[in-house]
Amino acid sequence: MLASRSAFRRADERSVIRRMWRITCSGPGAWLACLLLFIFASAWAAPSFSPVIPGQALLFPRDFGAHPNFRNEWWYITGWLQTPDKQALGFQLTFFRVATGEGADNPSRFAPRQLILAHAALSDPALGRLRHDQKIAREGFGLADAEQDNTDLKLDDWRLVRYADGHYQARITAREFTLELSLKTTQPLLLQGDQGFSRKGPKPEQASYYYSEPQLQVDGKLTRGGKEIAVSGSAWLDHEWSTTLLDPEAAGWDWIGANLDDGSALMAFRIRGKNGATLWSHAVLRDKSGRLTRFAPEQVHFVPRRTWRSPRTNASYPVALQIETGGMAWEVVPLLDDQELDSRQSTGAVYWEGAVMLMHKGQIVGRGYLEMTGYVSPLKL
Repeated sequence: MLASRSAFRRADERSVIRRMWRITCSGPGAWLACLLLFIFASAWAAPSFSPVIPGQALLFPRDFGAHPNFRNEWWYITGWLQTPDKQALGFQLTFFRVATGEGADNPSRFAPRQLILAHAALSDPALGRLRHDQKIAREGFGLADAEQDNTDLKLDDWRLVRYADGHYQARITAREFTLELSLKTTQPLLLQGDQGFSRKGPKPEQASYYYSEPQLQVDGKLTRGGKEIAVSGSAWLDHEWSTTLLDPEAAGWDWIGANLDDGSALMAFRIRGKNGATLWSHAVLRDKSGRLTRFAPEQVHFVPRRTWRSPRTNASYPVALQIETGGMAWEVVPLLDDQELDSRQSTGAVYWEGAVMLMHKGQIVGRGYLEMTGYVSPLKL
């Protein structure tokens, strides 16, 4: 009897939520309200999504594509570019897929079962801040898609496609710049965690499926200020999908992916609790010969060295820090301090995501990207 009442309650809640979707998400420019409603609805109705379980092998090329039965998914590309006059730039482009829990029982073609979101940013020292743009749309109608058999992502005129030979093509037409990039693989996939099962907390279900493609060789064109220039460099791709990712006590995370100059690759992250302590951490180093060293939570430490305070949000970010992995200490230095990204018109967060240099014993040994979330209080926005 209790189970029957629970099932009825869930069905009734879903009916209410569907009506709210139709009202909130039908008008032009309503996507931020739609996304906020999704977050509320997910916590309220708790629709059923596939769990992340250990021991399940990732299968390629299938797992290059989308996984719509999981709640969240993203394809993250970060990297460094160089212009013909040797100017260094950072770039980031990301596609997100979010399952709303709107079920197949809704026959409407307009039902927002999946949302596609995207960010693009250029870290430009000459400007002193990010150039940034963002988009969001419901999947379908030829405007927004995430294909399931390979990486093939579309959001309006933004595209990211993986081809049979393994290389990627990206085209992003942002408000302040355009990027047309070819990204060529030079190394095997790096399966994070235990063969792609990546723990994000003390409980086994707090996990994601996660692989990376470090040391991507980048060539292409950048247009800014009406001027087109050739660019080249290196990049890092992360693809991750999950349903239950973080512990309820988590406040945010710090993450770094870095291509080292000798061909090695380093990834490290920590999940921060609301009390400021580290809830979980992990790192992996793949050396130039392909040998992997994985570091347990007690071997990974993030130590702030210098903070930068945002004039917009008043958030204080540890933009320069030391990352310890086992007995190795890495100094992280930003390309520029102001790399705060405001995504309130899409994913709803403000966070720091920027190009950084990695140093060891006073020498630059690599370049990558540092992401820091959960430093901005909602009351400050």
